[in-house]
Amino acid sequence: MTAPSNQEPEIRVVASGLLFPEGPVVQEDGSVMIVEIQRETVSRVNPDGSVDVVAQPGGGPNGLAVGPDGAVYICNNGGFLFQTIAGYTRTRAGVHKDYTSGRIERLDVVTGALTTLYDRCGEHPLCGPNDIVFDRHGGFYFTDFGKNRARDRDHGGLYYALADGSRIVEVAYPMVTPNGVGLSPDGAVVYVSETETGRLWAFDLAEPGRAVRHPFPSPHGGRLVCGLPGYQRFDSMAVDAHGNVCVATLISGCITVVSPNGQLLRQVPLPDPVATNIAFGGPDRKTAYITLSGTGCLVAMDWPDPGLRLVYCR
Repeated sequence: MTAPSNQEPEIRVVASGLLFPEGPVVQEDGSVMIVEIQRETVSRVNPDGSVDVVAQPGGGPNGLAVGPDGAVYICNNGGFLFQTIAGYTRTRAGVHKDYTSGRIERLDVVTGALTTLYDRCGEHPLCGPNDIVFDRHGGFYFTDFGKNRARDRDHGGLYYALADGSRIVEVAYPMVTPNGVGLSPDGAVVYVSETETGRLWAFDLAEPGRAVRHPFPSPHGGRLVCGLPGYQRFDSMAVDAHGNVCVATLISGCITVVSPNGQLLRQVPLPDPVATNIAFGGPDRKTAYITLSGTGCLVAMDWPDPGLRLVYCR
């Protein structure tokens, strides 16, 4: 692993004027597919900084991943409400006027066809799917953030599903605002970050979609990796090639890098307290693309370590 430099890397603005960007997926041609949650679109940021709308699923498209069939899979939270505080856009508690449930959608980027794969697990409706990662078996893990209202909230959870729409199972429940999700390089561990608790959890897999359950005091069978002090809230994540978890961190406005054994390696500061996600691209995967949702920007910066290559890339 490369030792961090005392000099902070240059942050380059790739695109601005975005409406709460999230879910970056770097494409082979150098473009970056994102969601704009407030705009309710899947969008493509081209290398020249121009932005094209790819699809308009409505609700709250929140996370993206490319599947084994080349289609794009969308975590749709069903819709957020937004506010501006101290000049930065943030989400707020409440229910979107068109909200019915959360859902997982499949987008054919060639034809534009958009289909709903899952809107429930068994008899339980999905509340607010948030982030998604595919494994090498053709299935995907996703977090359901739950739903926050003015006086109460729904629990969240971690789920596993197949890309053909034939199977969905609950991996861990209940969780407190589970947000980012990522896989270890060997695919044996699923990492989940919780926003409100500022905790990073690991789920050791016995098989695809089934985790070894750790005993009490774990509230859901996960293994606690680390937690952050103070007003720091975890958002979405990416894993680097060494297995370190790189988590976008709200309030402190940084990327927090945590080793698999829970050591806090570094925090990379960013010019926005609403840093929401990170993805790796470039020929050596040492360019970090980061969504700064409070200011509506996609930025890029050189990263000391290569990102983990995702199972399915476009």
